[in-house]
Amino acid sequence: MRGKRPSAPVLALAGLGALLTGALAAFAIGYLIGHANSDEKTVTETVAARSAAPGGETVGDIAKAPAFTAEELAADPRQNWLTNGGALSNARYSPLDEIDSDNVEDLKGVWMTHLNGSAEATKYSAEATPIVYEGVMYVVTGADDVFAVDVETGKKLWVYEAKLPPEIDTVCCGWTNRGVAIGEGMVFLGQLDGSLVALDQTTGEVKWKATIGEWQKGETVTSAPLYYNGRVYSGVSGGEFGIRGRLTAVDAKTGQVDWKFWTVPGPGEKGHETWEGGKGWKEGGAPIWNTPAVDPELNMLYFSTGNASPDLNGSGRPGENLFTASIVALDATTGKYKWHFQEVHHDIWDYDAPSPVVLWNAKIDGEEVKGLSQPGKTGWLYMLNRETGEPVHKIVEKPVPQNKEQQATWETQPHPLTEPFTPHDVTEGQFKEIEELAKETFKGEDIDVSPGELFDPFGSNMKVLSPGPSGGTNWPPSSFNRNTGDVYICGISGYAGYMTHALEKLSLGDVYLSSVLTLTGFGTYDGTITAQDVETGEIEWQRELEGESCYSGTTTTAGNLVFVGRSSGELTALDAETGDELWSFQTGAGAQEYVAFYAGGNSLAASAHGDNLWLFSLEGEMEEVEGGGKGEQGQHAGEETPQAEVEESEGSPSEAAGGGKEGKENVEEESAGGDAMAGKAVFSENCSVCHGATGMGGNGGPDLTTQPKAKTLNGSIEQVTEGGGGMPAFAELLSTKEIEDVAAYVVEVINGK
Repeated sequence: MRGKRPSAPVLALAGLGALLTGALAAFAIGYLIGHANSDEKTVTETVAARSAAPGGETVGDIAKAPAFTAEELAADPRQNWLTNGGALSNARYSPLDEIDSDNVEDLKGVWMTHLNGSAEATKYSAEATPIVYEGVMYVVTGADDVFAVDVETGKKLWVYEAKLPPEIDTVCCGWTNRGVAIGEGMVFLGQLDGSLVALDQTTGEVKWKATIGEWQKGETVTSAPLYYNGRVYSGVSGGEFGIRGRLTAVDAKTGQVDWKFWTVPGPGEKGHETWEGGKGWKEGGAPIWNTPAVDPELNMLYFSTGNASPDLNGSGRPGENLFTASIVALDATTGKYKWHFQEVHHDIWDYDAPSPVVLWNAKIDGEEVKGLSQPGKTGWLYMLNRETGEPVHKIVEKPVPQNKEQQATWETQPHPLTEPFTPHDVTEGQFKEIEELAKETFKGEDIDVSPGELFDPFGSNMKVLSPGPSGGTNWPPSSFNRNTGDVYICGISGYAGYMTHALEKLSLGDVYLSSVLTLTGFGTYDGTITAQDVETGEIEWQRELEGESCYSGTTTTAGNLVFVGRSSGELTALDAETGDELWSFQTGAGAQEYVAFYAGGNSLAASAHGDNLWLFSLEGEMEEVEGGGKGEQGQHAGEETPQAEVEESEGSPSEAAGGGKEGKENVEEESAGGDAMAGKAVFSENCSVCHGATGMGGNGGPDLTTQPKAKTLNGSIEQVTEGGGGMPAFAELLSTKEIEDVAAYVVEVINGK
């Protein structure tokens, strides 16, 4: 679907003029959090009061949001950005076009303010979409701290500090929060401690707090909640910890639970029959990583779900395992089931659906269709009729290879006939890379490693597949531009070696995989940005990001623009019709691009961390900052590993262990022994985000059982203290005792020395 862009009214917020028009009003406003050295226009003061919007009231400096109507939340975002996806559709699209493909090259920074150093540590990821209402931006960091910031000046109005218990260690992939919601004079957020919190919109004070998950069981909240029709909707994450997933709807005024929809159905519930025998459903997974979308005309709410549990071992859960790796539609008022589409039956590959669904309308085969799409980790874009759940482009069930004995595999899998946006083939180079890593891991053991194809099962012998758990689309959201008819998708060509072993018993708070994954770092994967037409299902264009993951998501505008953040630290604007790069701005941090732009670095995507908040304008004067560089997994973008450290890390095993350099021979004997049990908490907070909860990889970092330095106390202390080989130094982040404790944990527990 191609055509001329319609004109759109020019809107401005509180004296910002063109600053908030076009594309950047499209984001609600354009801004980002970076790891910058600039001290220009740093702001610390407070601001004057402003007038309230109709239906709300002003208290002090801040206009209180009303109980938004469905029409207000479904409308195109113009002056305000009221939901995580910009509107109830989750389309992340703005109809404003003053900033367009002709003038976007003139964008520069207007102001930059700090967020008090919140969430700068390695364990945090910045993945939030800000909310903007009547000149105030509400943004949350990976530490679950919320900031109200004046859009016109960048001045902080209030701060809520979550002060989460540091012992929280049941977090899959870094401490993160994907955003807040607003309504009825409150700001709503989920927290990693399993709580849903309502803050007074004018002060940041807690109004109520509801428990919807138990972090001790692995039930954390990382998704942005949705406010709609007097309710707040939120899921829980934690499929890697053997949870039973659910969506919870609470009363916005009180926090009282209205209803729950269990994504792993229990006895008597629809879909329970797909969990054959035993009690696998009680720990079946299906977390919710994303914010739902709503069609008010149908009164239907839509979301997608995560993996089955245990993640990569299906032997104890025969059946299709509904509603894992599925798109689900519910009655928005009652929570009653309407329909579902399962993307992967009996998932054993971590091919789940963590990215949000997007709603759109299009003419397909001559008929007007209310559609939705969801980019999966299989590398396919699933496009469905949102009234019925039926595919709008053909998806066929095809027989797939089986391993009933070790995996209880399902006989068929859905295959969209549209082109995948990430590869399904393992290259010879990728296979050899995984094979070498696997043989190093299982040195001395007879291990068979072979390349496979999509949906090939695996057992005691390793299969190398593409995509792997990091491939396709993970949590980053896609966007839809009604003028081009395209969905814009962030993809990763991830690949991995899979192997399973005997089914383990679930232990409270421990990762529940019952398998072995062999992966390389995120920096070794090629990212893609893809435009896929919903009318035809065809891919219109694709940009490859060689050696750089696309881990940000996209936002699109009527100005014929697509904005995407880069782990190199650049905020990039592309031509929506061609994919040509039109503008790039170096922020110094891995840019996580969403609506009102948020980028604080993402641990998994090998980008920098920071706490700087930026605003951009065609009339801005602030230039881009130094820094950037995609970095390696776990390394801050822009940092260079000292050559001496590179040489040491790439040297002989004895040198890498600390025994081959002058003055290092006896450090092992001189180092004080740490407390391995105390080191577990340090590892969970600072190391698991890259090395996985077990230390055997899984989040892009190397398997520590294959690293020579990790097998000795001295080597571990040296590596943690000084960093090197792509790993940041922790000397200034951890105390001497913490370093000794985590080193002891790595040596004694992970390596069993």
